[in-house]
Amino acid sequence: MSGIRAREVNWNSHEHALKSLRRTVFVEEQGVHEDLEWDGADPDCRHFLADDHEGRPIGTARLMPSGQIGRMAVLAAWRGQGIGARLLKLAIDAARASNYPSIFLHASTNAPASR
Repeated sequence: MSGIRAREVNWNSHEHALKSLRRTVFVEEQGVHEDLEWDGADPDCRHFLADDHEGRPIGTARLMPSGQIGRMAVLAAWRGQGIGARLLKLAIDAARASNYPSIFLHASTNAPASR
């Protein structure tokens, strides 16, 4: 994955990119209703962003104060290349470094299976 950058980002400065990724993957591709996707928790969460070699956002994940990791989204053209795994590792490492009492995943049950 040469040139792919994954890092923790601030919601306030990266809100547009994070929302755009999640809207594309969850709302447009998977048909998740906007009210379910935008739960109001984002300002209190830690966010992770992956960019391609040209700096374009291609994936995201969020870590909630409870230790829940979710809202993982990778654009269709970039799936199957380990980007989601990289984002997950970043979130787990961040939670461990901050001594979260527990870390757990949450995935939507209505999302279609990977292609």
